[in-house]
Amino acid sequence: MVAKGWYMKFLITGGCGFIGSAVIRHIIKNTNDIVINIDKLTYAGNLESLESVERSDRYIFDKTDICDKQELQRVFDKYQPEKIMHLAAESHVDRSINGPSDFIQTNIVGTYNLLEISKKYWLELSAEKKENFCFHHVSTDEVYGDLKDTEGAFTEDSPYSPSSPYSASKASADHLVRAWQRTYGLPVMITNCSNNYGPYQFPEKLIPLIILNSINRKPIPIYGKGDQIRDWLYVEDHARALIEVLKRGKVGETYNIGGNSERTNLQVVREICKVLEKKISSVQTASESYYNLVVFVNDRPGHDFRYAIDTTKIKNTLNWQPKESFETGIKKTVDWYLNNQIWWTRVCNPPKN
Repeated sequence: MVAKGWYMKFLITGGCGFIGSAVIRHIIKNTNDIVINIDKLTYAGNLESLESVERSDRYIFDKTDICDKQELQRVFDKYQPEKIMHLAAESHVDRSINGPSDFIQTNIVGTYNLLEISKKYWLELSAEKKENFCFHHVSTDEVYGDLKDTEGAFTEDSPYSPSSPYSASKASADHLVRAWQRTYGLPVMITNCSNNYGPYQFPEKLIPLIILNSINRKPIPIYGKGDQIRDWLYVEDHARALIEVLKRGKVGETYNIGGNSERTNLQVVREICKVLEKKISSVQTASESYYNLVVFVNDRPGHDFRYAIDTTKIKNTLNWQPKESFETGIKKTVDWYLNNQIWWTRVCNPPKN
C-alpha cells in the first residue's frame, strides 16, 4: 500500500550511486513520495546502499541503462513518473582521463536519450500532468573550470570552461538540457554542486580513500603539493537541497549547491587524521600519526586549482543552507566508515564472476 496523503512519483536515474542513494533514503524516510530507481549497476552502483529502504512499498528498483532508449521507454510507460531527477553519470576525473569513452556514452548520449524519452512522454500528458512534470538535471561545479585563489566563487552565471573529459561531458549534458527547454519547451531545472562526501561513498574518492588507507596503514597519495582547494558538501545536505529544488524550484532556473567549506586537500587529510587519532587508541605518538602516511605523487593532467560555490541564490529563494560544517560532517563520515566495515570491504573486494 502507498502511504496515505499527497505524494509525488519520482523517477531517479543512478539511484544506487553515492548521491542518488542518499536522495532515495531521504525521500523514503522523510516523505510520502514514491521512488522509481533506475540504475545500470556499474562498479560504483551498490544496492547495499539502499538496504534500509528496499522493503518500503514506496520504493521500486528497475535495473536499466539510460543508454538503452527502448528500455527507457518501457520504464516511462510502466511507471508514469511525475518528476525526473537525473543523477546517472560517470563521475571520476582520473577514470575519464584514462578512458573517456564511457563518459561520452553515459553522460552525453545517456542524457540525450533521457531527454528525448522525457519530451515524448511530457507531450502526451494531460494539461494538468504537464504542469506538474519537471526534469531535474544534477550536474557539477567542475563545468565552470577553476578559480584563482583570490577570485570569488562560482555563481549560476559563471561561464563554462571544463578542463577534463569528465567535466566536458557534464557541460555537454547541461547544454543539451537547456536546449531541450528552449527548443521544445521541456520543463527543466539544473543544479551544479561542489565536492560531496559522506556515508556510502565509493572508496576511489578522496575522503573515503584517506579514511580507509589510514585505517589500513597504507600510503595516502596526494596530487602535486596538495594545495588544490575544493568546497566540501555533506551528501545528506545535498540530498535535501535536490529535493527542495525539484519540489519548489522554478522551471528553467539553475541552482548552485555548495557546503561553504573550502579546504585544501592537505587540510582535508589533516582533519581526517586528527579525527581518526582521537577515535583509535593505537595512535599514541606523533611518529604514529596517520598524516605520516601522506605520499605526494605527480599531479594529474589539467588538474583544476580551486572550486568554490556561491549559494546565495538557493538560500534566498528556497531557504536552503547546509546543516553540517566540514568539522561535523567529517566526524559523521569517519564514524560511518569505522562502523560499516562490511560495506566497504565488499565494495573494495567485489566477488569475481
